[in-house]
Amino acid sequence: MSGRFVTLEGIEGVGKSTNLEFVARWLRDHDKQVVVTREPGGTPLAERLRGVLLESEGKVPPIAELLLMFAARSSHLQDLVEPALARGEWVLCDRFTDATYAYQGGGRQLDMALIETLESAVQGTRRPDLTLLLDAAPEQTSGRRSRRGTEDRFEREATDFFRRVRGTYLDRARAEPARIRVIDAARPLPDVRAQLAVTLEQFLENT
Repeated sequence: MSGRFVTLEGIEGVGKSTNLEFVARWLRDHDKQVVVTREPGGTPLAERLRGVLLESEGKVPPIAELLLMFAARSSHLQDLVEPALARGEWVLCDRFTDATYAYQGGGRQLDMALIETLESAVQGTRRPDLTLLLDAAPEQTSGRRSRRGTEDRFEREATDFFRRVRGTYLDRARAEPARIRVIDAARPLPDVRAQLAVTLEQFLENT
């Protein structure tokens, strides 16, 4: 039996890493075999491309950034995601293609139609079964980002960039409410986790 593909999305500082651990633990407590991964990354090739994308000192042209994202995604899907799903495991991924629409489409203002074309070419019909969108305004997350110390190339972007990213995420959530569930990440952590648990319970009931 095929597994399920669950993704976590959101701008920097919304608590994805912390809540990814919570979701993985929650699923395992409900007897699911879970593979935790991330994008860009997840395979040796994709992790090398992640380094180029996040740690590059020079300016990466937006179109090159987009193509590198999908190159990493192709490796990730072929070598990790699809085999795990075929084994009946649940794949829990920190970001996926919604992030490409939000960051490269909304943030970099690249053509959404081009992203759609690449999505179809690289993924075929593969889409997440459930996406948990951790949502908070950039003004609310800036302090969390600054406390991390060294910032990567995306974390150094201006607030207007993150406003566009967030806006695109929310547009996608409005367009696909059955798949993309918005979680209020501005609330205290126990409240965020309570929202996640309720959403996961509902998803399991309908799976």
